Amino acid sequence: MVYRELGKTGLMVSEIGLGCEGFNGKDEAFTEEMFAYAFSQGINCMDLYSSNPDMHRRVGNAIRSHRSEFYIQGHLCSAWKDEQYYATRELDKVKGAFESMLSNLGTDYVDIGMIHYVDSLETWRQVVDNGILDYAKQLKAAGKIHHIGMSSHNPIAALEAIKTGDIEVLMFSVNPCYDLLPGDEDCETLWADESYEKQLLNLDPLREELYETCQRMGVGITVMKAFGGGDLLTSDSPAGKALTVNQCIHYALTRPAVATVLSGARSLDDLKLSAAYEDASRKERDYASVFASFPKISWEGHCMYCGHCAPCPRGIDIASVTKFLNLAKAQGEVPETVREHYKALKVHGGNCIGCKSCMHRCPFKVNILQNMQDAKGIFGY
Repeated sequence: MVYRELGKTGLMVSEIGLGCEGFNGKDEAFTEEMFAYAFSQGINCMDLYSSNPDMHRRVGNAIRSHRSEFYIQGHLCSAWKDEQYYATRELDKVKGAFESMLSNLGTDYVDIGMIHYVDSLETWRQVVDNGILDYAKQLKAAGKIHHIGMSSHNPIAALEAIKTGDIEVLMFSVNPCYDLLPGDEDCETLWADESYEKQLLNLDPLREELYETCQRMGVGITVMKAFGGGDLLTSDSPAGKALTVNQCIHYALTRPAVATVLSGARSLDDLKLSAAYEDASRKERDYASVFASFPKISWEGHCMYCGHCAPCPRGIDIASVTKFLNLAKAQGEVPETVREHYKALKVHGGNCIGCKSCMHRCPFKVNILQNMQDAKGIFGY
């Protein structure tokens, strides 16, 4: 298992994590089997958006002997009533639900206190105005949460929250179809057929800005909906062609700031498919050739960080140079962190000899030579 640092939190999380959808309504035996396999593969993180108390008790029992090295995203604003989950922005209910979660998990803290389901600017303002953000800060000061996070499907709301500097971790829906669509306060548009009726071109600028802002500010991204609820894995995919589990995971993990993909495994076989990513070949992970052939989607001219441009005869890591270049362009200056990461590269954009062999290999017809020249101009070498 490969581990990645989750933004500036200092937590080293497994590239493959667990979502909690598959654990709802299941018994103790299922939970124990899933966690036994997860631990055997080195999986060390889980999202708990659901407020189901029975599921929390089962998960708490399963991780008890691993608690200190297992990281939990537990959600604020996710509550339980009449055997149903619901989202709330009422502070007293938020407090009660959080304390119940800790009690049912049998722990006195969660590693990430995730402010739940902020999909509009209005909801973010409620989080601030109703005292929920202040409550999260109080919990952090008391050691009941170690880091403050937020979950969202909307890049507009997510950017507003990230730019405050209060959010350390963002749980966001990342996949190659959702990334094409503009931010909308109705997340149903992400999987609506009509959203994909017309040809779509390149990454939505706000989503790109979100990923780059998270990278620049040290906000770690944990990924939900990597498979689009399973839609991307079928021939009815919004892209017009099925993707594989490995391709979806690799796409998410090559976005800026992403640390882990939280697999919504509903069975042990589902979890095994996600965990198998770690042993997959480069060819099995490759999404670029499939993306380039999508009938309804085009990423022409847009670097996807896919690595098809390699190898460079001068040893330039073209994808990394381009990523740091884009971060600097997005900021309008060279932030210190970006400058130091670029400096740490063994070979830089200025070492490009203009042979264009990379451009002949790029499925998306990116002007790589221009990018290398721009990198030299911005960073100085």
